[in-house]
Amino acid sequence: MKQKLKLEYTINSSPSVLYKQLSTPSGLSEWFADDVNLKGKIFTFIWDSSEEKAEMISHKENKHIRFRWLEADDEETFFEFKIHQHELTGDVALEITDFADEEDTEDARDLWDTQISRLKHTMGL
Repeated sequence: MKQKLKLEYTINSSPSVLYKQLSTPSGLSEWFADDVNLKGKIFTFIWDSSEEKAEMISHKENKHIRFRWLEADDEETFFEFKIHQHELTGDVALEITDFADEEDTEDARDLWDTQISRLKHTMGL
């Protein structure tokens, strides 16, 4: 059974700029995968010689985007990016929801830390 992970990162960016990095093939290929292709609602993520397909199952511009891996055993699992902006400070937070096997949760956290570091670098943060 997969465990649900919720991670949150502060991103010094506007929600619209961040959303483009999370929801477009060109944005995602800068930090998430080596290359990303889109056909309809199906994103193909390419790393080295492997590829994985995910369907965008929901989104709201500048707020959130949710994907479901097509090859996943469990249709309940997904990965999601949510963008929150604090009303008073204007700080922007990126909340990530993902699922991993219990023995892989630390590795999944480390991977997301690395990916978000790459995201910030590509955004010049």
